[in-house]
Amino acid sequence: MDKSNKGSCLCGAVRFTTTGLLRGVVYCHCSQCRKQSGHFYAATSVADGELEVQGSEHITWYAASDFARRGFCSRCGSLLFWKAHSEPDISIMAGLFDAADGLVGSCHIFVGQKAGYYEINDGLPRYERSSPEVAVAAD
Repeated sequence: MDKSNKGSCLCGAVRFTTTGLLRGVVYCHCSQCRKQSGHFYAATSVADGELEVQGSEHITWYAASDFARRGFCSRCGSLLFWKAHSEPDISIMAGLFDAADGLVGSCHIFVGQKAGYYEINDGLPRYERSSPEVAVAAD
């Protein structure tokens, strides 16, 4: 999806606009994503310079590992971003967009950590750890 896209957290304290090409949605089943969200993550990404954020003072960053941090709204708790320290892109939770009809699923990662209460039946590629295009922590 390559156009201006807008989104926000649940309460609207954090709003953002992306202007670049959004990656296909990656579904992450790792234990960190499951514990933070209560299920699995569905995230796209964009180059750092193609994301404009309003209300950044309401973002709390949690250093989930030495490799990356997770951003959420300090007012309403909405999950917002996942950012690897050394990567030029930032992941954005797909459900935050006001209109994301152009987003499509691309793959599932960390399927070996998937919870047992659901199945993956969409036919998308599955990776035990990650796809070659998605940066993840060393462990």
